Amino acid sequence: MITLHRFGPFLGAPDSSPFVIKTMMLLKLAGLEYRAVQGNPLNAPLRFLPYIINEGVTVADSTLIRHHLEQKYGCDFDASLGLEQKAHAWAIERMCEDHLYFAILENRWLDRANFRNGVATMFGAVPAPLRPVARIALRRMNAVRLRGHGLGRLSKAKIATLASCDIDSLATLLGDKPYLMGSQPCGADATVFGMVASILTPPLNSPLRAAMGKHANLVKYRDSLMRQYFP
Repeated sequence: MITLHRFGPFLGAPDSSPFVIKTMMLLKLAGLEYRAVQGNPLNAPLRFLPYIINEGVTVADSTLIRHHLEQKYGCDFDASLGLEQKAHAWAIERMCEDHLYFAILENRWLDRANFRNGVATMFGAVPAPLRPVARIALRRMNAVRLRGHGLGRLSKAKIATLASCDIDSLATLLGDKPYLMGSQPCGADATVFGMVASILTPPLNSPLRAAMGKHANLVKYRDSLMRQYFP
């Protein structure tokens, strides 16, 4: 049995982390049974969630988890794709994980109202006396991450503008297809669904959510995959 270390359900989303949602969907696409447990990023191998433990082997990072599933179980998440489609799928994943995600991070952790109504409510695993300190420390850590990435050096308005370009691109690439690359789900759908679901999660209002809400196909995509994989 695979054990998935995760954060937990979050305001209607399967998890607070798009990377955990991605991993959960990959496991479902692979048809593999797993059990989800409350994880602690401070004790995680890379100090991030998710990670899995599979027959005594610990694998951290959602993309490396995917590689592990492919190698150990012979899963081919992109079996229906040609070489060019696989290249497109990889490029889309990198746009989501290495750019759009950091706009989500800024919106959730540095916007005070969203922080208070969102991730600040998820410190139940931390002893009560330490929660205020943990909240401050993690907000500062994520501010440093964002600045190191580069996006955090920009104004909120410019971050929203750049993130909207990502969102508009996703909507164009999806078009009227049920899945990102056509009639069958692929590995990149796990990544994209995780990001789309995380941005559309209420009640965290933001320019990102407004930008995504304008694209009926992305909202439909979120709703359809939520019903299919996370009923």
